[in-house]
Amino acid sequence: MTSPDERIRLTMLSGSFEYDSEDSLTVLRGYLKENAPAVDSTLIAYQSEDDNPSLELLDEQTDVLLVFTRRLNTAGVELERFKSYCARGGAVVGIRTASHAYQNWLAFDDEILGGNYDGHYGSGLAAHVEIAEGARKHPILHEVLPFESRGSLYRNSPISADANLLLTGRTDAHFEPVAWTHTGGGGRVFYTSLGHQKDFWELDFLRLIENAVLWAANQA
Repeated sequence: MTSPDERIRLTMLSGSFEYDSEDSLTVLRGYLKENAPAVDSTLIAYQSEDDNPSLELLDEQTDVLLVFTRRLNTAGVELERFKSYCARGGAVVGIRTASHAYQNWLAFDDEILGGNYDGHYGSGLAAHVEIAEGARKHPILHEVLPFESRGSLYRNSPISADANLLLTGRTDAHFEPVAWTHTGGGGRVFYTSLGHQKDFWELDFLRLIENAVLWAANQA
């Protein structure tokens, strides 16, 4: 846990190739540099599902871990590092495909994120993102207004009973939770099923992730 006068060491994992996660997280890093200067970010970018970069930073040099990967085949030492970080209550911010981040640990969704990923609805329909009832005053939603997302809605209902719903997404035919917090694993965890490429050019989405990082680090 960081104190208010400490810098936040943010480690970002990129490996969601369908969503151009490396490009999107580069946009996010630029935004954080300008708007959250206390955050020092490091980007670890997987180059394929079978890539196996070192996650040594998770051992003792990460205050918040941001995960934007999809069905990576990571196993052995590096997957154990990831699991150990979560097991000791490390702060996590998960974006979109983080619900199925590692093919060899799909329980990450239920156990850590508090989610219930079960595929998604058809693409091409804009989803209207709204503040969940009773969530307006949560620090993660500071200065975040409703907005439109171009990514298909994920099926996540029902999320964990001990999750705190923050945002919902609605199309003409469907309604789903799209952002929540979860502390059932011991640490501060935030997840959003949003994260389409166009979301990273939406100021309210960037504010959402900025606030989530600060909250996860106990600085919001």
